[in-house]
Amino acid sequence: MEDFAAVIQRISIIMPTLLVALVVHEYAHAWMAKRFGDSTADWSGRLTLNPTVHMDLFGTILFPIICLVFNSGFFFAWAKPVPINPSRFRNYRKGLFWVSSAGVIINFFLGFIAAFLLILFIQYVPSSFGLYSAFKEMLHYFIMINFVLAIFNLIPIPPLDGSNIVLSFLSHAASQKYMMIQAYSFYILLFLMFSGALRVISYPIYALSNFAIFLAASVLNFASPL
Repeated sequence: MEDFAAVIQRISIIMPTLLVALVVHEYAHAWMAKRFGDSTADWSGRLTLNPTVHMDLFGTILFPIICLVFNSGFFFAWAKPVPINPSRFRNYRKGLFWVSSAGVIINFFLGFIAAFLLILFIQYVPSSFGLYSAFKEMLHYFIMINFVLAIFNLIPIPPLDGSNIVLSFLSHAASQKYMMIQAYSFYILLFLMFSGALRVISYPIYALSNFAIFLAASVLNFASPL
């Protein structure tokens, strides 16, 4: 049985980074929707960085904590989807594309920002600092989690963001046919997760994480090992 203190430490390091990544992802959708003329998310109180309005009790808190407690290698989480009404967009196709892309873009951005913060932390915070290892590990996870959210959401299966990005390029008739797969989306995603097929996205995630750290180290002229 794993040491209880190790479980608590893992939860305390990963959960804050996960919450920030999820909340900012949903906020980006709401902000971009308003930019294109749809204030549905704003009226619903979702145009905010207050985590309590975006959290799904099971998907944001309980399920990820269960995954972390058992440390099975399987980890998944989600927030409450932001309500969007594409019919209110001033430009339907452009609005659908950018609103759907907003969460993915912000997670990519946060992943690179976290890489720079990691390098700055290593450069300027002495290793004798009591929480040095914890903060360093937290920044590593923040990089990884943001790239996980970005790449996972690009999968073109409803209701993931990738499906709406695809819809923004399709005709009405093609969209109707494409959205027929939504009835089976839950089962498709479950199959991909438990069959191990989703492991394929780990390659671009690790590649992006390493590239972001390498880029940050290069820009900041830091060549010491991580």
